[in-house]
Amino acid sequence: MTQTAPDLLSESTRAARATLLLVLGLTALRVAALFLSPLELYPDEAQYWLWSRTLDFGYFSKPPMIAWIIWLTTQVGGDTEAWVRLGGPLLHAGTAAVLFAVGRKLYRPWTGTAAAALYLLMPGVALSSFVAATDAPLLFFLSLTLLAYVSLRDDPADLKPAFGLGAALGLALLSKYAALYFLVGIALHLLLSAEARKVWTVRRALAAGLTLAAVIAPNLAWNAAHQFATVSHTAANANVGGALFNPEEMFGFIGEQFGVFGPIPFGVLAGAGITLAVRRRLHGPDLLLACLTVPPLAAMIVQALVSRANANWAASAYVAGAVLTAALLTRDWSGGWTRAARIGLGAAVAMQAALALFMVTIVANPRLVDQMGQSNSIKRLRGWEEASDLVIQRARTEALNGGVTAIAVEDRFLFNALAYYGRDYFAEPDAAPLTIWVRDRAGNQAEAEAPLTPGKGGRVVVAILDDQTEAKQAMIGADFATATLMEVRRITLSVPCKGKPGETDAKYDHRCVRRVSLLLGSGFAPKPERP
Repeated sequence: MTQTAPDLLSESTRAARATLLLVLGLTALRVAALFLSPLELYPDEAQYWLWSRTLDFGYFSKPPMIAWIIWLTTQVGGDTEAWVRLGGPLLHAGTAAVLFAVGRKLYRPWTGTAAAALYLLMPGVALSSFVAATDAPLLFFLSLTLLAYVSLRDDPADLKPAFGLGAALGLALLSKYAALYFLVGIALHLLLSAEARKVWTVRRALAAGLTLAAVIAPNLAWNAAHQFATVSHTAANANVGGALFNPEEMFGFIGEQFGVFGPIPFGVLAGAGITLAVRRRLHGPDLLLACLTVPPLAAMIVQALVSRANANWAASAYVAGAVLTAALLTRDWSGGWTRAARIGLGAAVAMQAALALFMVTIVANPRLVDQMGQSNSIKRLRGWEEASDLVIQRARTEALNGGVTAIAVEDRFLFNALAYYGRDYFAEPDAAPLTIWVRDRAGNQAEAEAPLTPGKGGRVVVAILDDQTEAKQAMIGADFATATLMEVRRITLSVPCKGKPGETDAKYDHRCVRRVSLLLGSGFAPKPERP
């Protein structure tokens, strides 16, 4: 039966309302969990907050977007952990809404709803919604890029989608350089589809290209002025070299994608996508989305084979991938496959909704994780405030006993945590400056911008973090005229955590506590050569 225009309007309205309820409802729960959560900032999150205190067009290891977003949210609500992280759930909500529009435009309204649901309920998104990280802005701006790209087909004379594509892709690149995979996907689509080539004109290409260049130019200029620090760091993360055949890493990475996208969605995306490609039945919107999904996945599989790849490094694949998977699961296939697809979609949504709600619960009340005996999984989000308070209290004490010219740490994680959790102290006019001991040469932004120098090394409180503390004490102490161990504090992270028979203190510390040692050093004069 052919649907009439009112029927279609009604279907679109119902799908939009269902999507809106899902997005608003789940986002409200995630935001509430953030404001209830006692979990502390991980040092990388604290680093992004520190960047946001001085806005720039680039930073040592990442493009600037994450710092800009944190600046915006903390300007509104203050510097507490929830406001630092607030951009995550809001941006993911925006991405889901945009993917609804993409699915509706390419297929039908309920495909858009399915795409929004599959994206918002992704295990990777469920986790990413509770941290301040670069993936949320990357995926949001890539979804806008995708919407602009599919809108090129609407009116061949309209330049607005081309301008929008250039601007959105530029903002995605300012979030994370993995956005470059979208350009690879466009090139692949143009190569394989005559229909795709027809929508591009010289004017559109110039509009998109010049807009993209204008948006990313400030970041390129920043990199040029800083020896391309961000680009170099990104390349170093690839860690290509050494053994160039690591099948266990490759299969491990592929297996992890079932956890990032979800077991059923990734199985459908990989299985049905490969089947359609082999049978040469990928065309139209399916081909468009496949071309944008494959490059990041393929590149990271190869990288895992020759080096290593973190599970989230292919996250950009799941913007287009969520829409393609939704289309495969809502298509009017004939026979048993139609029923199987509907069952698969329902099972995927139910399973991942349960996981998403579980994540909300444990973020709001992490003691549940302790009761499950899984404290180790969240120990990186605990103990940083206590460690910072310990260092600052010692600095205050020593300031009364003879003065302190600097606080120094030997680890960027502790530097970032101190900068965040000690922000009130460091805002005081007579506070000792926060510095970092540099062993060789600057390898991160803290070492580049706040190294301990002889000018600040008169009387220094030195904090040393975690493993191999004795060796670090000897190495750092050798750079001072005198260095005295004042205190060693063990901060409990995993509860409950009991020592195992025959276990060394160092092994116990690694599993259960964060050990912080404090030295008092005077007369800092670094040795020209270190072992």
